[in-house]
Amino acid sequence: MLNFASDNYSPAHPEVLAAVTAANEGDAPAYGGDAWTGWFEARAAEIFGEGTKAFPVLSGTGANVLALAAVTPRWGSVICADVAHLTADEAAAPEHAGLKLLTCPTGADGKLTPDSLTRWTDNLGDHHRAQAATLSITQATEVGTVYTPAEIQALTDTAHAHGLTVHMDGSRLAGAAASLGLGLRGLTSDVGVDLLSLGAAKNGGMLGEAVIVLPDAPPAAREAVYHLRKRTLQLASKLRFVSAQLCAMYDGDLWHRNAQQANSMAARLAAAIANIPDITLTRPVQSNAVFASLPRPLAAALSQQAHFYPWGPGDSQDRVEVRWMTAWNTTTEHVERFAAIVRDTSAK
Repeated sequence: MLNFASDNYSPAHPEVLAAVTAANEGDAPAYGGDAWTGWFEARAAEIFGEGTKAFPVLSGTGANVLALAAVTPRWGSVICADVAHLTADEAAAPEHAGLKLLTCPTGADGKLTPDSLTRWTDNLGDHHRAQAATLSITQATEVGTVYTPAEIQALTDTAHAHGLTVHMDGSRLAGAAASLGLGLRGLTSDVGVDLLSLGAAKNGGMLGEAVIVLPDAPPAAREAVYHLRKRTLQLASKLRFVSAQLCAMYDGDLWHRNAQQANSMAARLAAAIANIPDITLTRPVQSNAVFASLPRPLAAALSQQAHFYPWGPGDSQDRVEVRWMTAWNTTTEHVERFAAIVRDTSAK
């Protein structure tokens, strides 16, 4: 079956596999003392700025929990969007780490705004209310939209003015950067982000992500992440195999090539199905996700020929909103085949 369910379904890129194979030659120090981890740390400082510290970890959820636990005091809480992966798709992992999540409603674009933060920052100083200490934003968002640098700067300025640290869930940061034609730094350290969960698995990696402590993060954040990584079950003994993937992804332009391919296939799919009767695009297509409303019987029929996920209720009771996601290995042929299936099934 065709895969339009998730970029998590895609295989590891051959260049990533080659890097892991190369790292498998001989012995190497454990727990990050290896050359590959050292190379990635040096590369992260080149990308994000002098003073950056990189910590490879095992998963995106682990990266988010580790980063937030490192900068959120025990009496503090984390502001996030109501559709954030943190609150919608990470079970109770943040809560298990003692992190209370303070959600803000978002519109069709899934974005937070400076005004939306007042829902929680207005309570600062009131010991009867949860105290916001950290802001977490997702780039690209869970609905495939992309924050511009100006939008991120406005959020970080507001957060910092209230004493909040800013974390970015960047599991799909590569797609956002490719969409905007920017480097990774222009969406992170240059616009006030303090900590970053840097993705790899969704963009051609095998497994593993990284927590990036950016140059202007609170000074204690580096030491906190260093010690908490083990406690949060995110320090691999043979860390070289995670770091080798990150080196393959970020030493050159593989991250950009893969993200650009995924984005372009999503744009192609959106264009191909836009004029099909009964199909309504529901969100802006800015990265590698296409959201559409369609009749429930049509969605059920399509699910027999392609993997994809229902997202939520449609614009009426007899319709459903679905998510069609592309990946680095999605091809023009895949898109054309699926678009033809949609057209033919809708016409029946």
